[in-house]
Amino acid sequence: MIAAQARPRYVFAMKFLDQAKIYIRSGDGGAGCVSFRREKFIEFGGPNGGDGGRGGDVVVECVDGLNTLIDYRYQQHFKAKAGIHGMGKNRAGGRGADVVLKVPVGTQIFDEDNETLLADLTAVGQRVVIAKGGNGGFGNAHFKTSTNQAPRRANPGQPGEERTIWLRLKLIADAGLLGLPNAGKSTFLAAVSAAKPKIADYPFTTLHPQLGVVSIDGREFVLADIPGLIEGASEGAGLGTRFLGHIERCRVLLHLVDGTCEHAGKAYKTVRAELAAYEHDLVDKPEIVALNKVDALTPEDLKQQVARLKRAAKTTPLLLSGATGKGVPEVLRAVLAVVDGARTAERNDTTVEAAGWQP
Repeated sequence: MIAAQARPRYVFAMKFLDQAKIYIRSGDGGAGCVSFRREKFIEFGGPNGGDGGRGGDVVVECVDGLNTLIDYRYQQHFKAKAGIHGMGKNRAGGRGADVVLKVPVGTQIFDEDNETLLADLTAVGQRVVIAKGGNGGFGNAHFKTSTNQAPRRANPGQPGEERTIWLRLKLIADAGLLGLPNAGKSTFLAAVSAAKPKIADYPFTTLHPQLGVVSIDGREFVLADIPGLIEGASEGAGLGTRFLGHIERCRVLLHLVDGTCEHAGKAYKTVRAELAAYEHDLVDKPEIVALNKVDALTPEDLKQQVARLKRAAKTTPLLLSGATGKGVPEVLRAVLAVVDGARTAERNDTTVEAAGWQP
């Protein structure tokens, strides 16, 4: 008797997808109806053709529970239903069903040129109509007048809109982690949050952005870890600057520099140069500079690296070790202080706008 072979086990992991190109089309409007009332003993029934129904819209809705655009990886065509044609006895056609595209918080919608911004969805529940359905046509009852009591014309429905759009996801986090590959960003994120990023002793262990909720002194903020940058990233080297868009919305940048690298100052300047080349005002964001892996340095090496980093960053760096936890609370408090200040400023701006104040 041949023993049954063990069935293979398949483990599926959801991929991170932050950009998708899709084709959408709203529904056509239903045509109007040409009809006349014909009943026994009613000599002049008159026209009774109903109007056509409106075509369905294409709506993009921001929902909770999503953090990737993977749903649009395998389906790129979305078409709303057409409106129902009008019918006799003054019966209007029904409206076509809408197509609702559900996207995560932080999704931007661009036109086909991938440059013209159509909508920016930053809060759960936001909805935007990207393509409106066509209006339904009028039936012949609509054209009845005192001089034309038996019109024999009806309008066709208007066609729907069709277009190609880009969906681009930019994660919304309070703080963003920056640094060269192997600067200890993933180790730091794993130490301060419940996130479980991949950690290894080789470069580019982080291939996709990671989010973690950090709690310190009873307060919380969201921290984003993006793949490491290398020299020439703005020209496509390494993973390029593709994922820098995920920290455009961050209130503060936490720049980690590997203390065990050859020259901390040069490592800092390399990342800053790539930020400047990205041209989205990232270099102007508040920045906290921290020297990581201080537990692996001798006192002499630590003093030398701190001096180099201080000259390059023109500020005294904070010292920490993501592996041992040394200095981590102080770094988190510094980040939280900047985040709180930005939140307060945003609330004040919102209050002023709501009050209708103008300078």
